[in-house]
Amino acid sequence: MYKYIDLTHTITNDMPVYPGDSEVKLYQDKYLINDGYNNSILNIGMHAGTHIDLPSHLLDWNLTVDQLSVDTFVGKGCLLDVRNEPVITMKDEYESKVNVGDIVLLFTGFDQYFNDARYFSDHPIVDRELAEFFVYKQIKMLGMDLPSPDKEPFEIHKTLFQANIMIIENMRNLELLRAAKWFEVMAFPIKVKAEAAITRVVAKVEL
Repeated sequence: MYKYIDLTHTITNDMPVYPGDSEVKLYQDKYLINDGYNNSILNIGMHAGTHIDLPSHLLDWNLTVDQLSVDTFVGKGCLLDVRNEPVITMKDEYESKVNVGDIVLLFTGFDQYFNDARYFSDHPIVDRELAEFFVYKQIKMLGMDLPSPDKEPFEIHKTLFQANIMIIENMRNLELLRAAKWFEVMAFPIKVKAEAAITRVVAKVEL
């Protein structure tokens, strides 16, 4: 038996975006009472809300989201509880906990500030030693309830990307995975010819 947990922020008009990115505009342009049907328009950048970054976001890497197989975005999950760590560092226990091919999720609890300016300015960052450990372990993807694993000049991004490790940013509800003995992550981006894509991320949790 399994249950499914949604780890995705809802896309809304004027939702928070990374400073400098274009605003999200979601609006209705047709109405049932006047037009005979309802219709909505969405203008959104690929790095808004819950999304996946590919290496081509910051590196000279020639693949876009649409060129990757769907099995790229599914894998065994591994949750690391890293709450109250302004700098997320390596711990000895990760040696046995993180395995090759895992989709590692960093649970910081910082998604509670998603609608607050501090979400983008004061978020935790990943230490280089830990990033290099993820590369050594050959994880599949790194996800987090943060807008980024680092800040400019985005060296942690580049360290992961150079090892073909994709990054899932702006997740939520990771606390609901704390008691899970086993879970699978399904992070399917929209099929778009771009360096990133808004994504519906769901955990399949064994009961």
